[in-house]
Amino acid sequence: MIVYSLKDGPVNAIWRNVGVPVTIIGNVAKSAAVVDWLNYDGIVVNSLEARGVVSCFVQEPFKSLPLIWTIFEGTLATRLRQYTLTGKIELVNDWKKLFNRATAVVFPNYVLPMIYSSFDSGNYFVIPGSPAEAWEVDNFIASHRDSPRVKMGYGPDDFVIALVRSQFLYKGLWLEHALILQALLPLVAEFPVDNNSNSHLKIIIISGNSANNYSVAVEAIALNLQYPRGVVRHIAIDEDEADNVLAAADILIYGSFLEEQSFPGILIKAMSFGKPIIAPDLPMIKKYVDDRVNGYLFPKEKISVLTQIILQMIPEGKLSPLVHNVASLAKDTAKNLMVMETVEGYASLLENLLKFPSEVAFPKAVTEIPPKLKEEWKWNLFAASAHSTYANRTLRSLRFLDKLEDQWSQSQTGGSGSVIAIDESFPYDIWEEEKLIGIANARKRREEDELKDRTDQPRGSWEDVYRSAKRADRAKNDLHEREDGELERTGQPLCIYEPYFGEGTWPFLHGTSLYRGIGLSTKGRRREADDIDAPSRLPLLNNPYYRDALGEYGAFFAIANRVDRIHRNAWIGFQSWRATARNASFSKIAETSLLNAIQARKHGDTLYFWVRMDMDPRNPSQLDFWSFCDAINAGNCKFAFSEALKKMYGIKWDWDSLPPMPVDGDTWSVMQSWALPTRSFLEFVMFSRCLWMHWMHRYMMTTIKEGTAI
Repeated sequence: MIVYSLKDGPVNAIWRNVGVPVTIIGNVAKSAAVVDWLNYDGIVVNSLEARGVVSCFVQEPFKSLPLIWTIFEGTLATRLRQYTLTGKIELVNDWKKLFNRATAVVFPNYVLPMIYSSFDSGNYFVIPGSPAEAWEVDNFIASHRDSPRVKMGYGPDDFVIALVRSQFLYKGLWLEHALILQALLPLVAEFPVDNNSNSHLKIIIISGNSANNYSVAVEAIALNLQYPRGVVRHIAIDEDEADNVLAAADILIYGSFLEEQSFPGILIKAMSFGKPIIAPDLPMIKKYVDDRVNGYLFPKEKISVLTQIILQMIPEGKLSPLVHNVASLAKDTAKNLMVMETVEGYASLLENLLKFPSEVAFPKAVTEIPPKLKEEWKWNLFAASAHSTYANRTLRSLRFLDKLEDQWSQSQTGGSGSVIAIDESFPYDIWEEEKLIGIANARKRREEDELKDRTDQPRGSWEDVYRSAKRADRAKNDLHEREDGELERTGQPLCIYEPYFGEGTWPFLHGTSLYRGIGLSTKGRRREADDIDAPSRLPLLNNPYYRDALGEYGAFFAIANRVDRIHRNAWIGFQSWRATARNASFSKIAETSLLNAIQARKHGDTLYFWVRMDMDPRNPSQLDFWSFCDAINAGNCKFAFSEALKKMYGIKWDWDSLPPMPVDGDTWSVMQSWALPTRSFLEFVMFSRCLWMHWMHRYMMTTIKEGTAI
């Protein structure tokens, strides 16, 4: 497990303290694009701000990785409505594409999936519960040293009641608020008025920003109930922005009678602030709130009970000591509310989505999770970063969306007509049409051009090669067909081919003349690069099953097929793009040393390799050849090899041994990164082809992963 963070924050130190490495991604596009995500069995993205990271998984070869995206913010849903009204359809479609890529989009409540319903492709999940509310309240208290009551204009003698509602909008909400205001009316007599005939009782009704005309309705209700002017006040803010009101309130009343599937988040926040809560006895609320223990409940059918409760809580205009005790217990309850549901929910989701390789120990089943881990959050780990002043999630997401919109607007002004992501990642979509046209034209002339351009010719100086190439260019009237890199390769002893599949591998490929890419799929090839289209040379690779089963051997077979048409160098090499991702690829010094050794014939007909089995992170126990091969191939390596050898050489079926591999202190090559003479490579391919034909013919369901030791 490893954590990639967009910036350094207070939680990163916690990850490091528990032994989890943390990598800071300063520039999302450049940093996330050079991560080999295939090293991981699954990805969990925990922020809207990580949009650029998610875009990496839209491209091959990371397209099939299990991706879980947790969404805690509703800010994007509000912006999406604005985008639609203002004609920013491309921006909406870009977000939709990313939401659809996720294997599972997880929300902490049932409100968020409804407001994001336009993006739902059947991958939405709700796992209720999160320590976020309690954590945000602690941060709010730490960062707001001034009294919120003073900022809102309330004095020390004022008694403030906050009346909140469900996040769901439904008919009858105003009637429920009217009934609660009627039940609170006897409180007016309990509070004296000041010299200006103003009551010290203050009732704040909180509703979302969408309720533009709700203030008028609240004033009308208060006037009809004969509340003194200034007692009842409506504030149109969303739940995420209600922290100031909750901090200023003395009591919070939940004023919705709607049955919900998850515990209201605003009640968790109020309890975390240490405020006593009053709520109707709905099943979801009764599940976590015990009447007169950590809160107060009233039957929604008998609103008069609310009047009795509120008068008992506020004798002589102040909260009773018993109410303070109830609020204190409520704060402790909110700290670890719904831990069991959250832990079991995520554990079940991971259990169903992740497919673990054979070399890892399988995690325990959800039913075997120790009860202690499901009772409370590990708040002790957060002690060092307690009272952090880090900006809350909502504020950060708003800033992020503002920046994204600015960049999108600039791209439209510039006339590009495409969506420029905040991570500045590759705009693959706008290349698609051009690539398809280019591929169609290239496939028609590829064989002819390769035959013309790569005919056998004696080696000469750079000037001779260049003049010869220019004559060929003028003859076919296409001066861009041969690049300088291709010309340089003609005069050098070695060419190293880098097999790749998909745009996600592009950052790991080299651009110097020593290297040449070979795309295992016609789609996803680099623009304006002199890469080889492997499927055009080996049509078998057009079948995804065989392409995945063969892996880099598909590139070997494609190169070997009529090799003289594309490869005229005396030596040939291959390097996995994953070796580059692991920082195990050639350095400049190593490249020079290898070329010098080849030109000097220092070791004769030999094989050079530079990614070693004894330094492979997958082999910390230093296993021998066959054990390591079994470990990275689901235990099928020895069995598959023995069966293939039996078929190839007509060995008796009771033979159950394999050629012993020497254990003499040396090591083996892994990750298909090696170089050898071209003629030796062809012999190797001939043997490998026979092996693969027997292997695939007899065991169609056996797949050997990339990276098998040879």
